[in-house]
Amino acid sequence: MIDWREIDTVLLDMDGTLLDLHFDSHFWLEHLPKRYAELHKLDQATQDTLKARIIGEQGTLNWYSLAYWSRELDVDVVALKREVQHLIGFRSDALDFLTWLKTAHPRVVLATNADRASLSLKLPLTGLEKYLDAIISSEDVGAAKEEQAFWLALAEREPFDPARTLFIDDNPHVLESAREFGIKYLMGIKQPDSQRPEKELQAFIALDRFAQLLPGDLPGPQGEFNE
Repeated sequence: MIDWREIDTVLLDMDGTLLDLHFDSHFWLEHLPKRYAELHKLDQATQDTLKARIIGEQGTLNWYSLAYWSRELDVDVVALKREVQHLIGFRSDALDFLTWLKTAHPRVVLATNADRASLSLKLPLTGLEKYLDAIISSEDVGAAKEEQAFWLALAEREPFDPARTLFIDDNPHVLESAREFGIKYLMGIKQPDSQRPEKELQAFIALDRFAQLLPGDLPGPQGEFNE
């Protein structure tokens, strides 16, 4: 059960939670391999090899590092991202949820695996920063959210009580890591990418819309949410 009176801190993921994951899916699995092959005058097979290589880094800091991929592929990844930046946008009613949080009591912290280069691209385009009290990137702490080291470092930089914290993320491996750390209220996202099918999250409540969390829409007294 979630009762907003019991929540002091809301930790939010960015890509796939607040922002539509379609931008990232398209960039990493389609646009980057295509442009890499064009720039280096390589064939289709190279694109497939690169896709496999990118997927192979999942869950590591390298996976999220634009500097790493720029160096490894000898391309300007940030410049290539700007070629498709029109795809960057909020998920469904994420902006409504952020607006409500701004007027409510919790401290709102972005806890993201996106590196600072990604944040420098996305924050100005979305205006997301004005809804947040703090931003912590895995690059800042030297560990991805899939690792316990991230949560230990986060707690040092941004003290919070895990028993009074809500964390929302689309990645089940990250949610498992947060659960291991002791965060009490955990929720996933049914459809992180608007252009792909919904995901199964058997171990966690999966949100369709953030409106499910707004007190006026919740069953039970005083904005309680019943699992």
